[in-house]
Amino acid sequence: MAPKVPKRLRGPNGDVIPFRVAAKDSEDLAVVAAFLQDAILPAAEMSYDPGTKRFVAILSRFRWERLEDGPTSEDGTQLYERVHTALRFEEVVSVRSVKIDRTDRKLMMNLLSIGWEKGETAETVDLVFADGATIRLDVARLSCHVEDLGEPWVTPFRPDHDTTPDADGTSQV
Repeated sequence: MAPKVPKRLRGPNGDVIPFRVAAKDSEDLAVVAAFLQDAILPAAEMSYDPGTKRFVAILSRFRWERLEDGPTSEDGTQLYERVHTALRFEEVVSVRSVKIDRTDRKLMMNLLSIGWEKGETAETVDLVFADGATIRLDVARLSCHVEDLGEPWVTPFRPDHDTTPDADGTSQV
């Protein structure tokens, strides 16, 4: 099921404006999470610089906002789009990961959600991927920036999640 995403902004000539947003609170981050759901992240395309306290990742973002007015093939078949997108977190104190083999530079991860928790003394951001993989960022405060890079490209593939309940009544996403 596609996430609910605000309508695409358009410029004065009707041109699609690349997605660019800063997230400073939970509402902002919810918009970022919706736009980035099902983005593909190569493990080789993320880095953390403790000197600048910056975590950066380059994702292949599925353009959910283009479902209704996206491209079609000559026979009218719905096509979809992806675009390279930069994801940056500032004021990152530490980075930890679970179920990610950082030595596998060919590893491709599918981003499912982004969570943020503000505790009494610390804040954490969790980038949650398929198969239980997680990147946890401990941050001084939430400061996230997202920006599309370059031109989108067409793909015939739309992300799909099996939401059929398992035997125990839960769904796998």
